[in-house]
Amino acid sequence: MRHVLVAGAGHIGSLIAELLVTSGDYRVTVMDPSAEALAALPQRPGLGVLQQSVTDTTGLRNALQGCYAVISAVPYSVTAVIASAAHDAGVHYLDLTEDVRTTQTVKALAPTATHALIPQCGLAPGFIAIVGMDLARRFETLDTLRLRVGALPQFPSNALGYNLTWSTAGVINEYCQPCEAIVQGRLTNVPPLEELEHFALDGVQYEAFNTSGGLGTLCETLAGQVRSLNYRTIRYPGHRDAMKLLLQDLRLAERPAVLADVLENAIPGTPQDVVVIFATATGRRNGRVWQESYAHCVYPQVLAGREWTAIQTTTACSVCAVLDLLVAGHLPQQGFVRQEDISLPEFLANRFGRAYAADIGTTAAEAAALRTVS
Repeated sequence: MRHVLVAGAGHIGSLIAELLVTSGDYRVTVMDPSAEALAALPQRPGLGVLQQSVTDTTGLRNALQGCYAVISAVPYSVTAVIASAAHDAGVHYLDLTEDVRTTQTVKALAPTATHALIPQCGLAPGFIAIVGMDLARRFETLDTLRLRVGALPQFPSNALGYNLTWSTAGVINEYCQPCEAIVQGRLTNVPPLEELEHFALDGVQYEAFNTSGGLGTLCETLAGQVRSLNYRTIRYPGHRDAMKLLLQDLRLAERPAVLADVLENAIPGTPQDVVVIFATATGRRNGRVWQESYAHCVYPQVLAGREWTAIQTTTACSVCAVLDLLVAGHLPQQGFVRQEDISLPEFLANRFGRAYAADIGTTAAEAAALRTVS
């Protein structure tokens, strides 16, 4: 039984720990500075806790002794600390970060790593890159790859059309940082909150716009192979304009802590969310211009005996599936491992990855009908 250290006992870290322990194949220690967060974890055989901050580097190194892997489920601002400690301890490393600079730090450690360093193992970045690469491989020549993901409330009730289902600091960060893309065959940065588009899926209207980090390393991987590649976050119509007002017109991008405080005290969370995944590729196959798409919605699910939100489910199940694939030898055991190195069929066949294929909960059309009635 492999010992895994999970850093962070929040909404995602707690589910990661429960999934791994209840699988019967892992022993887990959850590390978090909050005694309250650790006390909220269920008492399960094989699940231990350690009240400690990851910024205590000596304590972190000690906690990593004897571990097979460490999974970072902490804010992006301290994730690099765990990556460095894992590198020095010779422990496999996985994280969920969407922060580009953090991933660059992890990549810089890879040439001297004795174990695998696998960043961006969540939803976006993460699963969406696996989907995107799977679509790309279906073409003889690839022209365009468009990747769209959104974590949304099923029943929005405010002007933002949004509830807090994810890290507030993480959302603000991805709304403010430059966004990687390939435009006319050239790797470049495009501004966040721009290139607004609208589309419908299952009868529900959405908008999408540039945000940072969702592509992971896919731009670098596909450079020179595609004319256009971009990632945009999905929201309900009107959200982008409201956020531009807050971040740019009112200049709260310069005071992200103030905006985070405002949002966390005004915008409620919700257990009734939906994750929307939409990817489209065009190119040439068998001499013809061709298009293939992947579209799916994930709803809250019961896992490890409890109901979890869609964003918890997709994020935690993704990193657990990657860990399983690493253990099974389906991924490189050393150095930097990209999400696009992962086979989509193997991921979806995995016991954790199957959560992405489940069709559970209120459908998007039903949710739209309920919103109309209310």
